[in-house]
Amino acid sequence: LTFIMRLQEFVTVLVRDPRTRKEDSWHSYIDYEIFIHTNSMCFTRKTSCVRRRFREFVWLRQRLQSNAVLIQLPELPSKTPFFNMNNPHHVDHRRQGLQEFLEKILQDALLLSDSRLHLFLQTQLSPEDMEACVSGQTKYSVADAINNFASLNRRFPIEEERKKGKNDADSDSESSSSGLRPSDDSISRGCKASPASEES
Repeated sequence: LTFIMRLQEFVTVLVRDPRTRKEDSWHSYIDYEIFIHTNSMCFTRKTSCVRRRFREFVWLRQRLQSNAVLIQLPELPSKTPFFNMNNPHHVDHRRQGLQEFLEKILQDALLLSDSRLHLFLQTQLSPEDMEACVSGQTKYSVADAINNFASLNRRFPIEEERKKGKNDADSDSESSSSGLRPSDDSISRGCKASPASEES
């Protein structure tokens, strides 16, 4: 008899490291680091790290809801007019709410099949570019976009499969010729390596 042990699939998501960004001389916003560590077959990359702001979460929820009308999506933390980005309690409360939102979404197989969710979690593409990619209006596929972002994000630890001889995937010429347009200052917003992601 042959016994096949199937590893239980897991997805760990962390929303952390809120940072204030200057939009222009009058406006600022906060973005958050989203760290993913998983062994799920649904994900192109098993570890990833991007930064997103609140209004991008709002966009994601609207798009997921329009594609899964029978599912009641979890709520985002409420956008209160009294939110103060200089108040650590307000910022951390929102961060916790965003993490709980993603944790619930990632437990739903139907939502997990939406390419927008993967582009949101594993690339720095803008909402407009994510829509274009999903609807086939770009030269690159969803998987191309995710893998390209991973190669651009040099501060992120190299995954095992890329150590086995595909080091040339990191070249600048390849990434610039692919037609991928990350959203504003995506490279400078790359994430620091997580200790959890370095365990092998």
